[in-house]
Amino acid sequence: MSSDSSHDSGYKLLFSHAQVVEDLLRGFVPEDWVAELDFTTLEKVSGSYVSDDLRDREDDIIWRVRRQGQWLYVYVLLEFQSRVDPWMALRVMVYTGLLYQDLIKTGEVRRGQKLPPVFPLVLYNGRQRWNAARDVSELIDLLPGSLKRYHPAHRYFLLDESAVGEEHLSDRQNTVTSIIRLETSAVPADVRQAVSQLQQRLQGPQYASLRRAFVVWINRIVLRRLMPGQEVPEVNELQEIDTMLAETVEEWTRQWKADGLQQGRLQGLQEGRQEGLREGLREGLQVGIQQGLLRGERVLLQKQLERRFGALPPWVSERLAQATPEQLEAWGLDLLDAADLGALFQTG
Repeated sequence: MSSDSSHDSGYKLLFSHAQVVEDLLRGFVPEDWVAELDFTTLEKVSGSYVSDDLRDREDDIIWRVRRQGQWLYVYVLLEFQSRVDPWMALRVMVYTGLLYQDLIKTGEVRRGQKLPPVFPLVLYNGRQRWNAARDVSELIDLLPGSLKRYHPAHRYFLLDESAVGEEHLSDRQNTVTSIIRLETSAVPADVRQAVSQLQQRLQGPQYASLRRAFVVWINRIVLRRLMPGQEVPEVNELQEIDTMLAETVEEWTRQWKADGLQQGRLQGLQEGRQEGLREGLREGLQVGIQQGLLRGERVLLQKQLERRFGALPPWVSERLAQATPEQLEAWGLDLLDAADLGALFQTG
């Protein structure tokens, strides 16, 4: 699991609310049996049903809901690893088995009764696309002849946030849609839009606890990721977050641009002096300083682009290498507002 325990605990708090679990199943599990669920019976499985082995799985949440009069257990595994776990199917099978053992041990399932169905769902928010086997049968060598009947099979459902297309994020009433949008927001305007949707969706005293969970998560994770190094004031309501963003995003943006330009000038001056000393015999100290300053601005802008958009395609380096000081300054000022690389360099 990720070392960022704040992110993990914040996510667990969100998915500890019945409305979020209902939205997860209704909006992102396209299977016929979901329509048969009685969501008024949705309840979080208490610790009395869970063994020490499962309680150690701090990022997993177990719910149950009635389907045609019988319980269906929903096992949500919150996966925050940066790398895909190739053995996830085996882990899911083990956790499901532990859950069944606990239901028997606590008397929830008695002798002569059948075990209830379990729906394992892995919620993954890493940047790398999920490519691991989704059924444990894919991890085991095929058995020959009649031994095939002993080949185990156990499948889990995957929600890979990075693979969710825009067409699946149109439901403004779905809280999981807002979670995914907040996770993937690249600019403050996107955060404001998602917060506004949550405000409209979660009105009323019955959502007070869920609103607070969103506020805590947005404050401690989303805004600090979006504005690293900035002071983010603690607020208590979604409306306060929206107001705070409206009042301070412009100031943050202006300060970020100013800091970036100042850092570029200082770095460029330092590199210019060093390069000027080396090339002073041929071109003179002034030329060296000017070239070093320009190079420093290019290096800084490239680092800012990599931090904002990730790995850069080769054509970006070519554009930076050929850019004039005026172009570099213009791109640096437009960096925060651009939706992607194409939009940024069209402005330059």
